[in-house]
This record gives sequence, C-alpha cells and structure tokens, in this order.
Amino acid sequence: MTDQRFWAVLPAAGVGRRLGAAIPKQYLDLAGRPVIDWTLAPFIEDARISGVWVALGAQDGFWPTTAYADHPKVRRVGGGAERCHSVLNALEALAAEADPADWVLVHDAARPCLRRTDLDRLITELAADPVGGILAVPVRDTMKGADAAGRICCTLDRTTLWHAYTPQMFRLGALRAALQDAIAAGDLVTDDAGAMERMGLAPRLIEGHADNLKITRAEDLPLARFYLDTQASSC
Repeated sequence: MTDQRFWAVLPAAGVGRRLGAAIPKQYLDLAGRPVIDWTLAPFIEDARISGVWVALGAQDGFWPTTAYADHPKVRRVGGGAERCHSVLNALEALAAEADPADWVLVHDAARPCLRRTDLDRLITELAADPVGGILAVPVRDTMKGADAAGRICCTLDRTTLWHAYTPQMFRLGALRAALQDAIAAGDLVTDDAGAMERMGLAPRLIEGHADNLKITRAEDLPLARFYLDTQASSC
C-alpha cells in the first residue's frame, strides 16, 4: 500500500435549503467550530491523505474564515449545480497532478462525526480492492415501500438493505469516467457509488458507525455535538 496515493474530495457547494438556516449548513456552529472544520480534520490529520480538494460555491464568503482555508494540504475548486457536478469538478482539477490509479475518498461536507477508526478501516480494507467501496450501516428498522398516495404498498427485506454513508472510495480515473458518463446521460446520481453501479461495477460495503450522521435538519446539530462529545470521552 506504500506506493499508493490517497486524496480526499469534499463537495461543499450546497446551501442547505432543507435546514432553513441563514447560512449553509457546513458553516453552522458546532461546539465552537464550523461544521466543515470538524469534517475536514480527519483527512488533514491522516498522513496517508496527500491532499484535500474542497468544491465551493462561487459566492461562498464563509470559507476564508474557516480553520483550514489556507492549509497547505487543502485546495479550493469551484462547485457545481448538484453534488455530482461538484465532485466531478474536483476530480478534473485533481487529475492534473494525480495518477488515474490513485484513490479518492469523497466525503460529505456536512458529515462532521466521521470516526478516525472508520476512516482507517475503509482505507485498509479497500486499498487492494479492484473496485472500491463505501462506508455504510446495515438497516435495523422495518422498511416500508410507499405508493403515490403515501400509503404502504410493501414491506422490504431489510436484511439486504444498508444506509449509504461517506467517505466513498474509488480510483480517480474510474470515478471520473463514471461521473462523466452519468452526467452526460442526464443521470444526476446522488452518490459516487451510484455512478460506479451504472458502469456495471459492484462497490464493497464497509460497515461503519451510525454516528457518522449527515446534518440535514436543525435537530441534527445537537445530536452531532453529543456524538462528538461521546467520541472524545471514549478516546
């Protein structure tokens, strides 16, 4: 694994409309720091990560005030209309200095509670994988399918279902080509594994922890703080 390089990409051009906050959710205060500072920290501190590319909106005026805005390991790139556009923009920029066989870990900017142990497990278990994979958690609740009227139409077999989390780790060249193909076809995939699946590939599921939550609602902020405090006390 010593001859492989690993890079991180954070799509951070979203404005968090569902949260209804005055500022994008990645810049909300979480235990005295912007959410994105917590999100970036595991990648900044991991010596295996050669660099981090952050895809930001053109009118983003919050980024310069964050802790890692001028960090030598971090590069800024323009974001896009959707997550897949932002990720592809970062990959296109990264391709100028990275090898197509290098690994890229794509992580949501609003997931501030990634455990270092989960990041390590993902890198270690996928470093020799021919496809790559994602952090995920098996579904534990009973899952229902709904019809157009909002009524239950079926009960799904939860034994085959997983919650897809990030980071999602794939080779630069393969993921870049998969996203280019998806976007050209008008398929705005919502995660990177979906782009790889479109190419007939089967990413691996690496089990992580459910506290790797994505902040999407106001009640997620105090929950994220609880998770961060719990993780700190267990170290």
